[in-house]
Amino acid sequence: MRNDGSDPDTAVGRRHPTGTQSVRRALSLLSLIAGHERAGGLSLAELSSETGLSKPTVHRLLAELVSSGYLEQSEHRRYRLGTEAYLVSSAAEGRHGLRQQALASVVRLAQISEDAAFISVRRGTHVVCLHREEGTWPIRSHVLQAGDRYPLGVGAHGMALLAAMSPQEASAVTAANAAELAQNFPHHTPDWILEQAELARRRGGVAVNEGTVVPESWAIGIAVPDASGTPSMALSIAAISSRMGPDRQSRLALLLREEAARLAPASRGTAALDQHV
Repeated sequence: MRNDGSDPDTAVGRRHPTGTQSVRRALSLLSLIAGHERAGGLSLAELSSETGLSKPTVHRLLAELVSSGYLEQSEHRRYRLGTEAYLVSSAAEGRHGLRQQALASVVRLAQISEDAAFISVRRGTHVVCLHREEGTWPIRSHVLQAGDRYPLGVGAHGMALLAAMSPQEASAVTAANAAELAQNFPHHTPDWILEQAELARRRGGVAVNEGTVVPESWAIGIAVPDASGTPSMALSIAAISSRMGPDRQSRLALLLREEAARLAPASRGTAALDQHV
């Protein structure tokens, strides 16, 4: 609240079309909650802190999303996706077919490598895992699961997407994530991330995560561009460190390149899903 008793969010609202602003804020809340779905959702206080909006404003938007079925509130007073959100997601998946287009590639990667394989997509300055396909190797890495959301540059999938950008764009994205990186991934400094992105470029776009998120859990990934050449999707394989020696990395990189080449034409219809959800 201001000294004059007014709500700063309301004051801002008077400078912009109220309906448009409310829609934009509601969609931002949905995106935030979707990114934390596997963690059990987010509380009112967490959402207020993440968005910079006042608690009354956030509560008002959340109440509307709950009443319309897009969100649900758990017994622990945390907000999670509701039935309507899943229905909309299913309809979009059926129209764009992103997961279906990449599923065959991920299945092949998991079958041939015997390790877990993943489809991930860019969401603004972050990367979201859409699908995890288990391999048959008995010892598995469980770091990455469908629905997990990381800043670009974290993990092999996020680093592959970052490395596929120009150095200027990669630097801007990393700077935008600096606060989150410092809080949640303190060893991933901006300088280190940009150095690793350059190393991935020198490898022909192949990014390798040498257990930087969880020790002994390694991964290798490559970006898949959309029709405009924008890196919109990533394929990756994760395994324990003993299965990621240099020779095997070379073989897995070849597999990833083959599947990326198969998917590149199919990704022409995915541009609408890649960055601005």
